[in-house]
Amino acid sequence: MATLLFKLKNVLDDEAEEVRALLSENDIHFYETHAGFFRMGLDAIWLHDKSQLETAKNLIQEYQIQRAEQQRKNYAELVAQGEAIGFWKNIVLHPIRFFAALIAIAFVLVLTLVPFLFL
Repeated sequence: MATLLFKLKNVLDDEAEEVRALLSENDIHFYETHAGFFRMGLDAIWLHDKSQLETAKNLIQEYQIQRAEQQRKNYAELVAQGEAIGFWKNIVLHPIRFFAALIAIAFVLVLTLVPFLFL
């Protein structure tokens, strides 16, 4: 019976490709499902053989630890070079999105607080 190994929702394409390659290199047989047009299904990697589950989980866990370390290192390099995108830099890069979010927040606050102002 098929066993769910790795959900692919919100996973970057390069990470998913590296997980597929990792499983293939270690002779772990798997298949993928896609959520479909209306996103009613599940984007995931499944195992054909449940006996390979522990090996596959261990491989993916080791890979994710290495990837996290690499991403932290890359971010630290960006910060050291002054190229990391912080809060203020993000506002400068996307001012319309920032002000639209502010307007939406103000609108929700007004709708929430107006009943209490007229009590």
